[in-house]
Amino acid sequence: MRSTRSMTAPIRVLLIVVLINVVPVSAASQYQVLYSLSGGNDGSIPWDSLVVDEAGNLYGTTIAGGAYGYGTVFKLASGPNGTWIESVLHSFNPQAPDGNQPEAGLVFDRAGNLYGTTYMGGTHFSGTVFKLTPNKDGSWTETILHSFTGGKDGGNPAGNLIFDAVGNLYGTTFGAPSHCGVVFQLTPGIDGKWTETVLHDFGPIKNGPNGGCQPSAGLVFDSAGNLYGTTSTGGAHIYFGTAFKLTPHTNGQWTETVLHSFSSQSGDGAYPYDNVVLDTAGNVYGTTFGGGNGSCFFGCGIVFKLAPGMNGKWTETILHSFTGGTDGGDPYAGLTFDSAGKLYGTTNFGGSPLCSSGCGVVFTLTQGNSGKWTETVLQSFSGYDGDVPYGSVIFDASGNLYGTTLNGGTAGYGEVFKIAP
Repeated sequence: MRSTRSMTAPIRVLLIVVLINVVPVSAASQYQVLYSLSGGNDGSIPWDSLVVDEAGNLYGTTIAGGAYGYGTVFKLASGPNGTWIESVLHSFNPQAPDGNQPEAGLVFDRAGNLYGTTYMGGTHFSGTVFKLTPNKDGSWTETILHSFTGGKDGGNPAGNLIFDAVGNLYGTTFGAPSHCGVVFQLTPGIDGKWTETVLHDFGPIKNGPNGGCQPSAGLVFDSAGNLYGTTSTGGAHIYFGTAFKLTPHTNGQWTETVLHSFSSQSGDGAYPYDNVVLDTAGNVYGTTFGGGNGSCFFGCGIVFKLAPGMNGKWTETILHSFTGGTDGGDPYAGLTFDSAGKLYGTTNFGGSPLCSSGCGVVFTLTQGNSGKWTETVLQSFSGYDGDVPYGSVIFDASGNLYGTTLNGGTAGYGEVFKIAP
């Protein structure tokens, strides 16, 4: 998929298996498989998180399948007797100018249009930003807002987009084989065209990027208009990634501050692949795929907190270090807060011993009176009920939790699931 990833980062191998032996679904009654993808026109391999509309419909992307085999945007709507009905809103076409292989999730604007990115495709074969507009007949029309060139404007966007208060879009690009990627802004014009501005360029890989390299995550705003994100590699320790902050200035320039360079030493994490989240006090929370103290090949990963301190320094606290056992291991996805301040996330591996390295878990972390965080596993996947939950989980208005798995399900091509409170 992402052939431009640095060879020093973990190599991700997706093993798509059609399961022959039916493994019983977890006994946890609150868990429900809403839809299992067939690998055909309905899509396969849902890579990232979902988004929910006011009516409770779910929307997501797959990096493969569809009418042309290069990915889809899909919708799931609840039907009779607890069923869910899938409809494909767009099948990506490998022919330019359309993009293909959408690795990121979607975001709504206030008018109900959907926005997302594709990692590949477009006019210059380096990915796109797209918009889907609903029509009165139920169909959706795609508009390409930007085709990346792989040059100074960036290339191969892998993270989610976000809006600011006036309707500008913000995102990141993973970069090219010799480049570390950018943070960009897209501004709508009165003629319907969107203009890209590069807010931060992480620079060429060969320069030893202390400021980070290859962001595969999206961004998040704080209340002051600063942007926060992660890079999957780079930093002071070269290979292991960073958490960073971008501060805007009145002249339109942005300044990067590295909040933490991951080291993979002394229990620290390595390779933060997904978004961070903020609490009301301005603390930053996230996950790393590797590092920590577990016995996995690259380390089993951690959940971390970064707290601002005096003189602009930030202090890291490790909230949980995964073991690769029943607690899970190697979290690719970021975290989600609930209204009570609990954190929710997923791990790619670990969990049920029915899978050779574990099929992954959904977990929650709860902070106790002493400040210590305790993990509870909400779902341990066993293959037939899902395998490798790659994206973050989301909540609906009723407190139900939704997510996706890359593999597993009845046909082995991934699924959409729900966990009720």
